[in-house]
Amino acid sequence: MAERPRETSDRPGLPPGFLWGVSTSAYQIEGAAAEDGRGPSIWDTRCRMKGGVGDGSTGDVSCDHYHRYAEDIGLMKAIGVDAYRFSLSWPRLLPTGKGPVNPAGLDFYDRLIDGLLNAGIEPWATLYHWDLPQGLDDLGGWTNRDSAGWFADYAVLVARRYGDRVKHFATFNEFSVFTLFGYAIDWAAPGVTDRAAHLKAIHHVNLAHGAGVDVLRSLVPDVSIGAIHNRQLVLPEGDKPENRAAAALLDEHWNRAFPDPQLLGCYPPQIAEAIAPYVAAGDMARICRPIDWFGLNHYGPIFAKADPTKTWGFGWGETPADAPDHGVGWPIFPEVFRDELLELTRRYGLPVYITENGCGGDRDAPDADGRVIDGHRIRYLEVYHQAMRDAIAAGADVRGYFVWSLLDNFEWGSGYGQRFGLVYVDFPTQKRIPKASAGWYGDLIRKERGT
Repeated sequence: MAERPRETSDRPGLPPGFLWGVSTSAYQIEGAAAEDGRGPSIWDTRCRMKGGVGDGSTGDVSCDHYHRYAEDIGLMKAIGVDAYRFSLSWPRLLPTGKGPVNPAGLDFYDRLIDGLLNAGIEPWATLYHWDLPQGLDDLGGWTNRDSAGWFADYAVLVARRYGDRVKHFATFNEFSVFTLFGYAIDWAAPGVTDRAAHLKAIHHVNLAHGAGVDVLRSLVPDVSIGAIHNRQLVLPEGDKPENRAAAALLDEHWNRAFPDPQLLGCYPPQIAEAIAPYVAAGDMARICRPIDWFGLNHYGPIFAKADPTKTWGFGWGETPADAPDHGVGWPIFPEVFRDELLELTRRYGLPVYITENGCGGDRDAPDADGRVIDGHRIRYLEVYHQAMRDAIAAGADVRGYFVWSLLDNFEWGSGYGQRFGLVYVDFPTQKRIPKASAGWYGDLIRKERGT
């Protein structure tokens, strides 16, 4: 389905019907990890490995969204968002990844989706946000070519159950991150560091994406399909030739290994040569399926350096000491965000939705009056919002913006040490406190709508 403008009273400067939203993911907020028939995921396993998560925490409870979803819908309604991007938990719906369906899991997302619609909030569902069922990982996970078929069967279940109410779907969230960190650099589940495994995972995930697109297109009337990519400019640490080469290879893995085959029908050159043994006849046509929008997750640039100890010979470099931080406390480069939006419009020719952008930190806490004044987050969002507007003015086709994240949550390998939410969560009590940034975002939305 081609993206059509929504009728609103937006002031000049943004496209008609510009969408404002917030994003989350299932494992990061739902909790209820062993309740109502949910099966384990690779992140449940990772959290129980020594050193698997920096602070030793798990997503067992997290924000307890599984029980508190109605309260969280109320928070979104109070902010005034148009849409909510969430992910479906594959192991909550199919506890072993395939085979018997879990009715309680299906019912949970019915309640969530119906609650959103009743609140006037459009549901945007992501099929996969990193929580592969452990039962499938035991069969090889994404290194098994059968994984594309497993994913297609899962997509059929989701499309048939929710496609009458959900019209915006993304197949995957951040393909490059969970494959690179899960199969080449041991920063995420399942914690493999093997070049062949990584190449297989890249190709099989691409095949799964194409299969998922075909399923959604065939089963969901008036569907709008996208895929969500984490894209950031990759720069060398310093100017050494080996670091420039490392940055060029990391750019292929981080920024091009998935959108290029999905949208242009080819892998970038260095990956294409390495991945050729795993590509069968007809695979690229199965991967390159028409979609309706490009989802961009973006925070800032990456600096790379040569590191012969790593699987691919590149590692993360140091950010320059004089990098601007705009009072946020960590380096930010809004001009890189602006340029990325323009480049996406030029390269792929699809409407862009910014599906994640936000500011983390470890200093959010209630003051003596119980307020959470997160001025650093407001400054970040102000600067990046202006960069987005500059990109649109220069010709970028941007249709919407989702803040990461609605709630403070489980932030993967860093556990609960980083808070990205517009809403503060006191994890021991599960009390929610909207931060100053939640008020700022609500005011921005109302101003942009002219209401």
